[in-house]
Amino acid sequence: MATTKVGIAPMKAAQVREPGADFEIVEREIPKPDPGQVRVKVLACGVCHSDVFTKEGQWPGIQYPRVPGHEVVGIIDELGAAVSEWKTGQRVGVGWHGGHDNTCLECRRGDFRNCRNVKIPGISYDGGYQQYMVAPVEALASMPAGLNAVRRNHDLQRAAT
Repeated sequence: MATTKVGIAPMKAAQVREPGADFEIVEREIPKPDPGQVRVKVLACGVCHSDVFTKEGQWPGIQYPRVPGHEVVGIIDELGAAVSEWKTGQRVGVGWHGGHDNTCLECRRGDFRNCRNVKIPGISYDGGYQQYMVAPVEALASMPAGLNAVRRNHDLQRAAT
């Protein structure tokens, strides 16, 4: 008797298939980082109002399907080629600034926030509404090990009193 080998995608993602569509949970293969990128195992991802840009197609040039999310905390679990300044197991954050081109006039002046080809996680590439994401090294911020990845609203209210 012959057996059939069934492949199951090893991670889940919340994606938007097209502008204006509902979120859908899909299974995907875990992405591999390219040179100059790292793969991040997502521990938490905030939900931001600007994620509506992706959901509703309100940002020029978004390619679909797309996974939103630019408020990410995670752990580096794989390095792309030529990445030496980061280590596997290191905690990182990925925010709105998701990378820059290092070639435009603004980048050459060190004004990366105004890069003419700025990248935004969840808009320019798949963001943190998934179990693993890939990000360029210039998008990473180091996160202290003792900082809680998830801060609930009632924790914030208690801390304020």
